[in-house]
Amino acid sequence: MLALRFYAPGDLRLEDVPEPVCGPDEVKIRVRNCSTCGTDVKIRKNGHQNLTPPRIIGHEIAGEIVEIGADVAPGWAVGDRVQVIAAVPCGDCHECRRGWMAVCQNQTSVGYQYDGGFAEYMIVPREVLKVDGMNRIPEGVGFDEASAAEPFACAINAQEQLGIEPGDDVVIFGAGPIGCMHVRIARGVHKAGRVILVDINAERLEMSAQAVQPDVVINAAEVDIVEEIMKLTDGRGADVIITATPANVTQEQAVAMAARNGRISFFGGLPKTDPTITLDSNVVHYRQLHIHGANGSAPEHNRRALAYIASGEVPVADLITRRVALADVMDVFAIVESGSAIKVTVEP
Repeated sequence: MLALRFYAPGDLRLEDVPEPVCGPDEVKIRVRNCSTCGTDVKIRKNGHQNLTPPRIIGHEIAGEIVEIGADVAPGWAVGDRVQVIAAVPCGDCHECRRGWMAVCQNQTSVGYQYDGGFAEYMIVPREVLKVDGMNRIPEGVGFDEASAAEPFACAINAQEQLGIEPGDDVVIFGAGPIGCMHVRIARGVHKAGRVILVDINAERLEMSAQAVQPDVVINAAEVDIVEEIMKLTDGRGADVIITATPANVTQEQAVAMAARNGRISFFGGLPKTDPTITLDSNVVHYRQLHIHGANGSAPEHNRRALAYIASGEVPVADLITRRVALADVMDVFAIVESGSAIKVTVEP
């Protein structure tokens, strides 16, 4: 079968490899869609400490079951349409027992320790099945939409920490696919007031704004974004700020523009070579700010994402603006890096 394998930073190879064999406690799926994100670009450039080469990458996966191991719990059938989680909690550690599966201390990941979805076929390992990480795709939801449930789940995890209330002013830094999902969740699920989308890439900002229709669009390359937000809010500041971009300055700006009792999500991780920011602690202290990290998602967030897609509360189909055959998978990295599409999906 055809598969994209990582060997080393800068060394990805589209190869013909043996079709995987399904073990007794595993499920084999035919991959129908594996969508892409900025993490794939980072893996190509830098690898990852948890990625063991050679490894088939790709972690936003939807497909159909073609084989079920003899020891797999009943309830599944060949032909079932399924979505697979990316971040795999152990289910046993202190954090998992407390229900904090997104921060499992023993977390493994599809496409890192297990072969991923840039392939014609994939094994869903027992570790995923153990934590109910293979989800049935609801009727009416396409494989392409289901593959977007994984990043959607990450956005759900972040927003549920923020206590967004009807009428809140929400600023979202980053007009990529995850920023678009944040816009729709804030509005469709939490009934936020004004949703303000910010980016420095004018073309990406225009493309994404046309799709998700934020209330306000600001190009931060052209204005002082903190001043703009203060003007928009009559000097009060934003109630919620989500930094869905790996830029240090946006985290500093988020603190500066936050209203009293403001909630901030540092959603986008920073480069490991430059992970620090300058923080005015007195602003946090006197405005009583709440700063949250957001690390991936738990299996439950994936199920909730599929339910929101199925109900129409948070549509994602129109965010998928490029489709690439597996044979052309090497093209997706330049597309994602350039921001010339919202969401790119690979179709084996």
